[in-house]
Order: sequence, then C-alpha cells, then structure tokens
Amino acid sequence: MLDIEHKTVAELVTENYKTADVFKKNGIDFCCGGKVSVKDICTKKNLSYDKIKSELELIDQTVDSDIDFKSWDLDKLTDYIVDKHHKYVTENIPIISQYSDKVAKVHGHANPEVVQINYLFKIIADELDKHMCKEENILFPYIKNLAQVEKEAIEFTLPHFGTVQNPINMMEHEHDQVGNYGFKIAELSDNYTPPEHACNTYRVLYAKLKEFEEDLHQHIHLENNILFPRAIEIEKKYLNS
Repeated sequence: MLDIEHKTVAELVTENYKTADVFKKNGIDFCCGGKVSVKDICTKKNLSYDKIKSELELIDQTVDSDIDFKSWDLDKLTDYIVDKHHKYVTENIPIISQYSDKVAKVHGHANPEVVQINYLFKIIADELDKHMCKEENILFPYIKNLAQVEKEAIEFTLPHFGTVQNPINMMEHEHDQVGNYGFKIAELSDNYTPPEHACNTYRVLYAKLKEFEEDLHQHIHLENNILFPRAIEIEKKYLNS
C-alpha cells in the first residue's frame, strides 16, 4: 500500500514507478520538483487531492494472470487483445516517447546508449502503429467472422487475401522484427538497469520500457500461440468441407 500521506512525490515514484503516469497526467513534476508532498503540490496547483489520491491507489489493480485464454471463443479473445494490449500500446507509446526524448536530450552526452534506445523505440512505435491497424481492420474482423461461422453456422466465404495464413505470416514476421528491437533495447539498458546517477525520469523510463516489453510478450503470446493457430484450424475445417 502506497504511503501517500507521508511520502513526497519523488519518493512515491521511486517506490512504484507506475505513479509517475498519474503525476505526469496531472502536470506534476516528479523529477526535479518532486521533493514535495502530494497534498502540498495539489494545493499549489489547485488540483483535487482526493482525485489524485484515488488514482494513485488504483494503479496496481491488474487483470487476473491465471485466465485460461485457450478456453475463450476467438471473438472474445480478439476483443480482449484489442481492449487490453492494443489500448496499452496506444496509451503508453506517447508517455514513453516523452520520457525517452527527455532522457536522450539531458543524458545522451554522458550515456550515448539512451540516444540509441530513443531511436529504437521510435521504430517500435511506428511499426506497432501500422501493425495494429492491419490487425484491427483486416485480420481480426475475419477471425471474428470465423468465430461466428463456427458458432452460428453462417455461410463461410473465403477472404480477399486467400487464407488466414497469409496475413498471419505477415503479422508473425512483424512480431519478430519488433521483438528484435525490444531485445536490443534490453541489451543497451543492461536489462533496464539505470545507472547510479540516474534521475527519476531516467529511472521511470527504464521501468516503463520493461513494463512495455512484458506487456508486448503477453500480447504476442496470445496472438502467435493461441489466436492464430486456432483461426487456422477453424478455417481449415471449412476449406476442406
């Protein structure tokens, strides 16, 4: 449980990096100006302390990690991937990009690896933006249609892209590319270990990059190992009938 009453903004971020998102969203400096209590900074900035306190208390609420995704219908799983993982990527890319830009600008001379990390993350951001667009507009609607064909016995029609294997091959290739960029970031950051002299923004950047990688691994696992093989299996039944 976060000790919001007695710790400074900087101490809260040090204790749990996720609090940085709440502070940033509300225009509260957690780095150079973080040596102040949440209540005091709210008074100074005319912000609702109760609202920010509530947001801070909710940051650790997570979805149960023991969900049996393999038992889910494909349309439900597809919606979950979009609502949880695509949403996470969309919301966190701008946040991480801002942290990364700042760290590269301030610390890039002494720590040139953060400049390379910034460059690689921009590539990841661009690749994922295009990748998710293709999934949401082309592949996922077809997979959801396959789920309806199976559940409701509606007519099966072959898609314009031939079979589901074709876009899946492309998506898996793009997963590999993004994964390789992520691996390089982990390597450059010494597995997300900030140097001794790192400021809070530097530390939050590395923590957010680690969180981003972990979410991406779960995201790709759900697609590569559950969603895609089952879509191929269902489609084959109707192709061979």
